Amino acid sequence: MNLMTRLTQKQSEIIDQLLSHQQQDGSYLLCFESGTMTDAYMLLLLAHFDCAHNLQHKIAHRLHRTQAKEGYWKLYEDDAGHLSSTIEAYVALYVSGFAKKSDPTMQAAEAFILLHGGVENAHIATKTMLALHHLYPWPTFFPLPLFLLGLPRWLPFSFYRYSSYVKTHFASLLILGHTRFHVKRKHNRLIQHLYKTSKHLQLRKQHRRTLSKQTMRTFQKAEAYLLKHIENDGTLHSYSSATFLMMYALLALGYKKHSPILTQALAGLQAHAYLHENNKESHIQNSPSAIWDTALIAAAIHQADSTTYTEQTNAATQYVLANQHASGGWGFSASNSTNPDVDDTQASLRFLSASLDDNHTNSAWRSGFLWLLERQNRDGGWAAFEKNSGATLLLPLQNATDTINDPSAADVTGRTLESLGNYGHLTVKHPAIKRAVEWLENNQQKDGSWQGRWGVSYIYGTWAAVTGLRAVGTPIDTNSLQRARRWLENIQLLDGGWGESCKSDVAQRFIPLQFSTVVHTAWVLDALISLYERPTKQMEDALDKLLDWVCTTNIRTTYPTGGGLPGQFYIHYHSYPLLWPLVAINRYKQKYVKTKAKESRN
Repeated sequence: MNLMTRLTQKQSEIIDQLLSHQQQDGSYLLCFESGTMTDAYMLLLLAHFDCAHNLQHKIAHRLHRTQAKEGYWKLYEDDAGHLSSTIEAYVALYVSGFAKKSDPTMQAAEAFILLHGGVENAHIATKTMLALHHLYPWPTFFPLPLFLLGLPRWLPFSFYRYSSYVKTHFASLLILGHTRFHVKRKHNRLIQHLYKTSKHLQLRKQHRRTLSKQTMRTFQKAEAYLLKHIENDGTLHSYSSATFLMMYALLALGYKKHSPILTQALAGLQAHAYLHENNKESHIQNSPSAIWDTALIAAAIHQADSTTYTEQTNAATQYVLANQHASGGWGFSASNSTNPDVDDTQASLRFLSASLDDNHTNSAWRSGFLWLLERQNRDGGWAAFEKNSGATLLLPLQNATDTINDPSAADVTGRTLESLGNYGHLTVKHPAIKRAVEWLENNQQKDGSWQGRWGVSYIYGTWAAVTGLRAVGTPIDTNSLQRARRWLENIQLLDGGWGESCKSDVAQRFIPLQFSTVVHTAWVLDALISLYERPTKQMEDALDKLLDWVCTTNIRTTYPTGGGLPGQFYIHYHSYPLLWPLVAINRYKQKYVKTKAKESRN
């Protein structure tokens, strides 16, 4: 079978699989899968709200299934066990009644927890979950001061300077931490056996504080912020994690469990449940990725075949248009109506540029294009959510530097350039593009790579930067691109592809996997295609491997390649193992196969 035939067949196979996930409204619905946190929170929440229905059993099933044979839970395949994830899963299963301490699997988890320092060494987010259920003491002096909400916006440590993600979580935490709120348990399942010290004894001594009028006024500000940012589906900014905290915070303020606000929030969380094909388990997605997936998948299918799938493309177009925000941007989830971001906007513009044939689409595209240009930071780069973010928090909170600020990122900047260049037809002569190119060149790593923020990690950032620079006309022989090319070629694995460990973002350096993933391999191929006028032997061999690996289900397709919080939160986008190989195949065919056919005719 010649290469052209094989590429075309694989395109069709991938497209068929992707189309099986398209919904009646035109969207593509694939799972945004992460670790144990959201499932553990949901299992405990449902138990407190007396929701003894099938969803609990399906969540518990997933937690049981994802436990490693050694007893721990992990964030990714080469993780030797993750303490906080193991505590979350253990506590959720035990306290909600889906496991017993005497179960061999639970005893193995307990041994792992104690070996690694016990509950005392858990992440602050895990300790918060435990404190809300009176399983861990709130700190005597809560580290987030209430005065943050009263500071003017111009101060760098004002609450209102933080990233939108942080504000939606901190508003609830300020209420919860300063009330020392916890729900009443209906049983006596405690977790003293998971402690290395006697800290659990403090639980008996803590009392809810008497609150001053000033404190109550501050709580009213926090409550107003929460209520203002509830989405139509009842969730807070469409994040499950923020919605959980909001529900407990409102309980702390005196809301009854069956108040409309809490009932709607619970329904929104239940809608975040992704039912897997075996119908036996569910996963609570932290933020369903419908807009992101739909824009990227529909664009890739259209690029592969612009005539066969017109009906499906038109349906996706209407879905994307219907979800544009009033500001002109787009968000990540369909329920997100007030928090647009740069990456989803550039992806939506990329897709809509192929169908600029009516006034509605033209107007939407121009509005999004203007919003995107206006989101450029002073330094020349683009960040995900915020513009010119410069907040500071003088407190030693875990992952604070990863969440408080939203600085320019190489992956967001590169992907924005790629969209503006290939689909908006801007070049490096444009002032905004020139500044972005300079920012990327100034923020390249010494080894020639770029670090990505929202993907894993140096391969992701380098792919985005390279394809973005090329899209706006940066010459191939530019020093920055040649350094990136050499780095990408030098990190190829022995199996013929590319793979990067999730450990990279914590270590702040590239750490290879022992195996290639289809996503990393597709990203690198796409980058190299933009750097070579003809395919190299290395690229041809890697493409051959990619064609063998795609459309399978194994470690190469399930390893997480999406980034969230370094060391704590990684995402396996179920769309990625199909989407990005399709993009790479499309680009390869368009650049090389068509070129060869033209040369043979001449």
